[in-house]
Amino acid sequence: MADQPTLHLLCGRIASGKSTLATELGHGPRTVVIREDDWLQELYGAELTSMRNYMRRAGQFRGVVEPHVADLLTAGASVVLDFQANTVEARGWLRGLLMGTNATHVLHVLDVPEEVCLERLRARNKEGFHPFAVTEDQFRQVSRHFVPPAPEEGFVIEVHPAPAR
Repeated sequence: MADQPTLHLLCGRIASGKSTLATELGHGPRTVVIREDDWLQELYGAELTSMRNYMRRAGQFRGVVEPHVADLLTAGASVVLDFQANTVEARGWLRGLLMGTNATHVLHVLDVPEEVCLERLRARNKEGFHPFAVTEDQFRQVSRHFVPPAPEEGFVIEVHPAPAR
């Protein structure tokens, strides 16, 4: 159904291109992009000095954004969540956002090799435009938890391969 609102979810390692894809998807009609990193930086930036603090504040933010996303979908807007959908747990929470709405969904999986992500991360950190400078150690720590989606999770999946170099 063309007029049915869609919840766009993003799965990919750090620096795989999730935010770039979120921006592209956000150009769709009646589409709102919500960027977790921007909100967390603005609300809690000085406190986000460790992964533990980041995770705690991200959990609090999710509690606030959850009913907002449901309201947007119910009102007929599509939503692009620039949040990570990199674990079964995260995807479960994101899938729950659809409850009580008539929205459909797409899980966009960015299939980008770690080496390419690390190159992009180094460039991104050098530019200084991203809300968070992630170290290579942090990249590896977070990447250990990455779990690609499995068919039994029931998502409509669209795979985005790494662009040819």
